[in-house]
Amino acid sequence: PAQPLSPQDHGLDFQRLLDASAYKETYRQDMIRWGEEKRRADPGFFCRTAVEGAAQPVWVVSDTRRLSDVEWFRDVYGDAVQTVRVVASEETRKRRNWVFVTGVDDAESECGLDQGVAFDWVITNDGDEGSLDEQLEPLLRSLSGRL
Repeated sequence: PAQPLSPQDHGLDFQRLLDASAYKETYRQDMIRWGEEKRRADPGFFCRTAVEGAAQPVWVVSDTRRLSDVEWFRDVYGDAVQTVRVVASEETRKRRNWVFVTGVDDAESECGLDQGVAFDWVITNDGDEGSLDEQLEPLLRSLSGRL
């Protein structure tokens, strides 16, 4: 398409855009361009949309794409925000069928938070359930203590 894509405006299957399918890859670069245009016009657009109508004593922010997203949550919700970064080794990601695509996987939308952000929690998810449980337990205790 000549214009960047909005799922709602172009009849795309939103659920399929969330998985790691060829369907998503077909539209991924156009979606990134559309998202960049939205952010340039309004840096808080996606954050406000994500929390619309919600009120929480604690905000667990785990899937932002840009430093501006993290900053928006911290500015709006202050100490109620807990940032969580989930990481996996490249080997694990490849086992999960991830394939690096130049121009997509090295774009800000995919690696804009790789440096310069102090996350409250970093969780490694390489498929070891015991290790994952060990890492999540202190996070859950901390969140419970804030409620």
